[in-house]
Amino acid sequence: MSDASHLPSNGLSYKQAGVDIDAGNALVEAIKPAVRSTRRPGADGEIGGFGGLFDLKAAGFKDPVLVAANDGVGTKLKIAIDTGKHDTIGQDLVAMCVNDLIVQGAEPLFFLDYFATGKLDVAQGTAIVTGIADGCRLAGCALIGGETAEMPGMYHGNDYDLAGFAVGAAERENLLPRKDIAAGDTLVAIASSGVHSNGYSLVRKIVELSGLAWTNKAPFTEASLAEALLEPTRIYVKPLLAALKAGLGIKAMAHITGGGFIDNIPRVLPDDLAADVDLSAITVPPVFGWLSKVGGMSEREMLRTFNCGVGMLVAVAPEDAEALVASLVQSGEQAAIVGRLTERSGEPVTFRGALAL
Repeated sequence: MSDASHLPSNGLSYKQAGVDIDAGNALVEAIKPAVRSTRRPGADGEIGGFGGLFDLKAAGFKDPVLVAANDGVGTKLKIAIDTGKHDTIGQDLVAMCVNDLIVQGAEPLFFLDYFATGKLDVAQGTAIVTGIADGCRLAGCALIGGETAEMPGMYHGNDYDLAGFAVGAAERENLLPRKDIAAGDTLVAIASSGVHSNGYSLVRKIVELSGLAWTNKAPFTEASLAEALLEPTRIYVKPLLAALKAGLGIKAMAHITGGGFIDNIPRVLPDDLAADVDLSAITVPPVFGWLSKVGGMSEREMLRTFNCGVGMLVAVAPEDAEALVASLVQSGEQAAIVGRLTERSGEPVTFRGALAL
């Protein structure tokens, strides 16, 4: 029989090892109001269980196909960490996932997040999850769960990482891209809010070359450099769902993320079609002109790295193009006709005109 008297009376605790269970519980309590604000038909549960529930029947689907996406926000996180501004990065996380669902014709239903840090700061975690809830409300999806991982030794200082997971659904007959997509279909661009959440390793390198501090006024707007570059990714779900439900002839959509125009547009085109894009028809936000100038970047490199002012590109039946633009503008988006689909004879994306950088 062992002698318990030989055991140390003051043993280690999990908190002494760097993991604060009480802080984790405090974070769950702190974020409950934000999570509740994202409830929607099909998701009425309380956060804190072992899994999140969603009722497809209650959401009104008859013959649904589930569509799932996951993503992060890349090194844009470093700007949030370095400046202590954490309240918008959660919207970026949601946007990167739900914009990938809507391009397939799917309505985002629910979202889960993964937040990993070396030492849990309840105020920081609350700001991040509140931003996630903001994004979920903009997308009309429920935040039904997540994971907060406190891992001392894995992350240093104030560093943390985020990942997001979104699930949506579409009626089987409404999935995109449509099979009747064809040469002659019109391309409609929907404006981005800025750099969104791609290319930030290059953005941060350009900021370093510029010699500017995050607190300096940005050369291209009235905000500070940090505020301008943390402008959250736009969420296009509700305007595009409205256009789809109105039957406005949408045949395909491309979310312009990492890889820009050159890599993303071909993902939604059949092998026999190409996109002919008029660059002069695109309104380019000033941030891209600054990045191009300071970084000495060619137009083609810009088009393959950044969205250059286009967050979403939509292929639509030509007879519906003007109505789609009007619908998007009425929903608060900036939209314009920027090209058309053609028979492919070479590259899947060709360009006319030039970006106004």
